[in-house]
Amino acid sequence: MRWRWLRLSKSLKDDLKLALDPIKFAQELGLEPDPWQRQALTWTGSKMALVCARQMGKSTVSAVLALHKILYKPRSLVLLVSPSARQSQELFRKVNDLLKLFPGRVEKVEDNKLSCELRNGSRCVSLPGSENTIRGYSGVSLLIADEASRIPDHIFATISPMVSVSKGRILLLSTPAGKRGFFYEIYCGDEPGWTRISVDATACPRITPEFLERERNQIGTYYFNQEYMVHWIEPEGSLFTLEEVERAVSDEYSAWNFNIKGGFLYAGKARASSDIG
Repeated sequence: MRWRWLRLSKSLKDDLKLALDPIKFAQELGLEPDPWQRQALTWTGSKMALVCARQMGKSTVSAVLALHKILYKPRSLVLLVSPSARQSQELFRKVNDLLKLFPGRVEKVEDNKLSCELRNGSRCVSLPGSENTIRGYSGVSLLIADEASRIPDHIFATISPMVSVSKGRILLLSTPAGKRGFFYEIYCGDEPGWTRISVDATACPRITPEFLERERNQIGTYYFNQEYMVHWIEPEGSLFTLEEVERAVSDEYSAWNFNIKGGFLYAGKARASSDIG
C-alpha cells in the first residue's frame, strides 16, 4: 500500500510539473522546442501575434498550447479558426495526434474530425473562417487563428468578442500577406497588450541555407521575402504603396460654402460651423 501511494504521489508531482511548464509538456510529447518556440510556449500575456516563416512549426506550437489548455484547465473551450475547412481539419489533426501520445491517461467523451471533448469537460473545436459556422460560441479560454493574414477582417470582428467575458487569450499566427488586414494592423500597429514575435526561416535549424537559396531562385525575390523572410510588402501589381496612399489622405479639412450672386458661383471657406451651407 505504501509503495502504491508513493507511485501515485510521483505521478501527481510529474503532472503538476507539466501543468506549470509548457516546455516540459512539449518535451513529454517528444518535441524539443526551438528558442522562438520556447518564447511562444511560455507566453504569459492575453494576446499574441506571431509572424512566422513557412515550415517553422508555428502550427505545432499552437497545437501544443491548445492541448495543454484542455488537459490542465477543466471545462475550458479552445477554438481553432482557419481560413478554410481543409486547414481547420489539418490543425485539429495536429492536436489530436499529440493527444494520442497520452495513451490511457486521457478519456474522450466526444471525438470527430473537427472537435473533441474530454472527460474533464474541456473541448477543442476547429472551425473554418465562415461567419455562419463561427457564431454561437462563447466563453472561449483560448482562441487560435491560424493563417490569420488570410482570415477576412469581418471574421476576426466576429470571433474576438468571444474572449471578452471569459478573459480568454488570443493567439494569431501567420506568414505575412501584404500590408493590409487586421493581422497587419495589429502586428505593425501600436495597440498595447499584444506580445509580438517575428521569426524568419534562418532561425529554423531544420531549414538549410542551401534550401533557402534554391527557393529564392525558384519562386523569386517577392514571394521569398514574404514567405521565408516575413517581410510586410505591398501586394504585387499595386500602383501605389500604402505610404503613398496614406500621405495623400488627410483627416484635416476645411468646410466651404457656396453662394450664387449675379449669376456667378462663389466659393469661400466657412469661418464657423454656422457658415456651412
